[in-house]
Amino acid sequence: MNPFAHAGARCALSVNVNKVALLRNTRHLGIPSVLRAAEQCLLAGAHGITVHPRPDARHIRASDVDDLAAFLKDWPQAEFNIEGNPTQNLMDFVRRHRPQQVTFVPDSEEQFTSDHGWTLPADAERLRPLIQEARDLGVRVSLFMDPNPAAMAAVAELGAERIELYTETFASAFGTPNGDAVLAGFTATAEAALKVGLGINAGHDLNRDNLTVFLSAVPGVQEVSIGHALIADALELGYAETVRGYLRAIAGAYNQ
Repeated sequence: MNPFAHAGARCALSVNVNKVALLRNTRHLGIPSVLRAAEQCLLAGAHGITVHPRPDARHIRASDVDDLAAFLKDWPQAEFNIEGNPTQNLMDFVRRHRPQQVTFVPDSEEQFTSDHGWTLPADAERLRPLIQEARDLGVRVSLFMDPNPAAMAAVAELGAERIELYTETFASAFGTPNGDAVLAGFTATAEAALKVGLGINAGHDLNRDNLTVFLSAVPGVQEVSIGHALIADALELGYAETVRGYLRAIAGAYNQ
């Protein structure tokens, strides 16, 4: 087990409900309900809700963000995390709702799913005023980043408070001969982030099989945001049992 792991509180679970909205949008019946999904996940022990409203509204719609913001006022212990590209539609939601956290993701409008982090210093100057605006609104800013230890000082210099590690490369390599080497890159990045005072989140293709291994090796992860795999599991197991399964996977990293 990594000796630097878990120096602080146990990692929180934020459930991304985008895929619930994607299924709902295939009909005009309003089911499955995004709000009901969020409620069931929180009742089962999830610590927050994540949404990524894209400009084409192909899954989460503006009305969903508004409804969730209102709903979560009755859950003061739960965190609302809104993800997206701050040069598109994201900042309107931040200004209107002031969520606990905003995650800046460098997606293009036509992008199928998030597939890379910000490039620093190339993206620095367009991010700087947007980070400052969000922070002035009282919103914590996390930048979606690839595992690159050398970039962590630049993230801190911009004023972001956390990174979200883009974990697809870990998930793809998990269980392969290259898995340990890929995971080591995430460990090194997290150590570099902690040294410059950044908090650490993680997400993308994390699941019940690989989550414990990731959290055991990567120090200081405060939150994982999981959507696709969790909602896929919930189709078979239900929201409550699925969330409890992910919480057990998180706990397993602390009980070794």
